[in-house]
Order: sequence, then C-alpha cells, then structure tokens
Amino acid sequence: MERLKLVLQYFQSNSESISNGICVILALISVKLYTSFDFNCPCIPQYNKMYALGVMFVPPIILFLLGILINRHTGVMLDEWLRPVGKRGKNPAVVKYLFSAMMQRAMLAPMVWILVTLLDGKCFICAFSMSVDPKYFTGIPNNTGMDLVKILAKVPCKEDIIFRNNTFRKAVSRYVRCYSQAIGWSILLFLILLGALGRFIKPCFNQANFLQTRYWSNYLDIEQKLFDETCVLHARVFARKCVVQFFEGMREDVWLRLPRPPVRTKEEEEEEEEEHERLHGITRHDQVDHILNTWYGCKPELDVTKIAYRPKVYITWEDREGRAVYSDV
Repeated sequence: MERLKLVLQYFQSNSESISNGICVILALISVKLYTSFDFNCPCIPQYNKMYALGVMFVPPIILFLLGILINRHTGVMLDEWLRPVGKRGKNPAVVKYLFSAMMQRAMLAPMVWILVTLLDGKCFICAFSMSVDPKYFTGIPNNTGMDLVKILAKVPCKEDIIFRNNTFRKAVSRYVRCYSQAIGWSILLFLILLGALGRFIKPCFNQANFLQTRYWSNYLDIEQKLFDETCVLHARVFARKCVVQFFEGMREDVWLRLPRPPVRTKEEEEEEEEEHERLHGITRHDQVDHILNTWYGCKPELDVTKIAYRPKVYITWEDREGRAVYSDV
C-alpha cells in the first residue's frame, strides 16, 4: 500500500510525471485492447494482408494521435512556437526539447501494440501465410481441388475443414510465427540498445545546455499553469461581483432605524481585501480583453529584478459646488 502511495505521489508531482503516467496507462490499455480483441482472419487471398496489416498499424496510429492530444507538452510547444516574439525571444532548443519529449511519450503505446502483435504472431500469419514456399512442408491437402494460393490463405483458419487431421497448417503457422516473434524481439532489442546508447553518450554532450533547456521547458509549463489559475481566480471574483451588483441593482430603497452603524468584522474586511487583490485592478470587460491580448502578444520579460509599476489611487474631496476641498494629488 505504501508503494502504491509513493507511485501516486510521483505521478502527481508535476506535469511531466503526469504525462508519463498517462502514457503508461495508454500502453496498458493497448495491451488490454489487443488481448480482448477477437482477431478473425478473412482467409481470402485478396483481403488477408490488407486486414492483418490494418489491425497491426491502424490502432497504433490512433494511439499515437491520442498520445499527442493528451500530452500537455503538445500545447506548451505549440504556444511557444507560434506565439509572437514580443519582449521575450524564442529559444529553438526549448521547442525541440518539448517536441522530443512529446514524441517519445506518444510513441510508447503504439510500439507496445506493434510488439504485442508481432510476439503473438496472428496478424503476421494472416498477412504472410501466402508468401510461404509450400515445397518445404509436407501434407498439403491436394484432394480439395482448390488453388494452392487459396489453401495457403486458409492457414490462419484452423477450424477450416480442409485442415482436419492435417499437420500442414500447424507447420506453416509455426514457421511464420517464428519469423514474427524474431522480428518483434529484434525491434525490442534495438529499442533497448538505442536507449542504453542514449544514456551512455549523454554525458559526452554539454550538460549545461541540457539543464538550461530542461529548466526553461519546465518554466513554460509552470508559467502557463499559474496564468490559468490566476485567470480562474480572477474570473470567479469578477463573476461574483457582477452577480452581486445585478441583485443589488434590483433592490428598492429601504429606510432603517438602527441604534448604531453596523461594525464590520475583521474576517469580512480580510475577505474583501483578498477579493480586491485577486482582481488586480482589472474591473472592466475591455480591461480583461486587453490584458489577455497583451499576454498572448507580448509575454513578460524574464527579469524579476524589475519591479512592475503599480498604479496608485488618488482621492479628491469636493464640496457640493464641485470645488476641491482636499486632494491627495
């Protein structure tokens, strides 16, 4: 149970871990889909190869596109690539890093599907049973009056009557399955060697550039998250004030006789001050549109030493005739 909690905490720690978790789940789903999928080869020469290769490669394409869509790095990469330059220059290395991370995660589930189909061998037998040279096998059912190509096309269909009490079908299936599994294990070995080679040669490159690229890619992700969260908080307070103003505008004047003015509690003052801070002085529709357009067209400069200008509020008291009595200006 403790190990499960640690795994869940790892996947919830940041967006990169969440993306890894989603890709692992997609890979497990692909295995589950294949094991629950009822593969039925048509056993017709014109359709065997098309059907088998479709089952082998169409679901991986779907899983690949799904992996790209649900990967958060996709949105961050596109935002960074397509945004206007503004006050902040673009770093091509960060875009390449995000693209590489996106592709690696998106390729996991499709590769798992292809490896499972190759190691299982049913699709390969259906697609290439007609390519086998029958002279290397004995027990060909010649008493059926069928063409040899049609007989080979029926090899994946073990229930067919022409293969009853016949070892030809089993021999051909075993032969083609061996090729399929050999290709599957070879691809798996190649991927493992490729990953190991990448680990070994990684220290040979400049680690400072890699750390900088990774840092700024994480920064872009966190920055977008914080902006979205701030927009949600602002929209909540903005909507609340608009609704309150609407209902207060529908009230009629009421005269009350009270012994003394109501005293506001400290909690109410703190809550109102907190709501005012969440608005950040953006209290009109045109201001909201302007700040959103500015955020997209001109991202802030990456320099926190510059203090942002905060507009001040100046109050002027006037008498009934409109003459200034006192002013803070």
